[in-house]
Amino acid sequence: MDTLINLVDNALRTVFAPHRPARDIPHADLQAAGMQSLTNAEKKLSGAYMRVNHVGEVCAQALYAAQAHATQDTALKQHLMRASAEETDHLAWTEHRLKELGEHRSYLNPLWYAGAFSIGYLAAKIGGDKVSLGFVVETERQVEAHLESHLSKLPANDVASKAIVMQMKKDEAQHAIDAQKAGAVELPKIASECMRLAAKVMTTVAHRV
Repeated sequence: MDTLINLVDNALRTVFAPHRPARDIPHADLQAAGMQSLTNAEKKLSGAYMRVNHVGEVCAQALYAAQAHATQDTALKQHLMRASAEETDHLAWTEHRLKELGEHRSYLNPLWYAGAFSIGYLAAKIGGDKVSLGFVVETERQVEAHLESHLSKLPANDVASKAIVMQMKKDEAQHAIDAQKAGAVELPKIASECMRLAAKVMTTVAHRV
């Protein structure tokens, strides 16, 4: 019962509560200047991309929580929770930027969290710890590529959003490396493609809703 309560509490905090980062927002000094140079259309475009990134961080919290819950390996559980803590910074940064841009978080965040948690838990239980870590590696690779594409799609003068995205991209790459060092196995190509398809659906919907 305690475990269930903790899982529900984590889900509610991730989806509904405000978040405070342990690290400063990247280049926070650029925020005011960046806002002054953005048109309303550019703010809306940046907001759509930052909403997608925020959804990605909601899903990351769900994945790490599910995999940490599924494993019996204490060291791996701690590894996953450390990564989750770093992802909390990303959640807070994107949330803060959305507020600055006057845009809302995805209205479907409860659904995104539930779906990601289910996928992460099943991957860990069916495949075991090494497959679970492989799932982390593939997820982080796809997220890193996704963030790279955003750097070219965000308005050229939105330096604040780009600074956040660049730091997130760097962190995601490190998470993939850490998971590989912890013993991750390569996922079958079909699994990677299914993950890519699911991500495409999520990003397309979250861009608007």
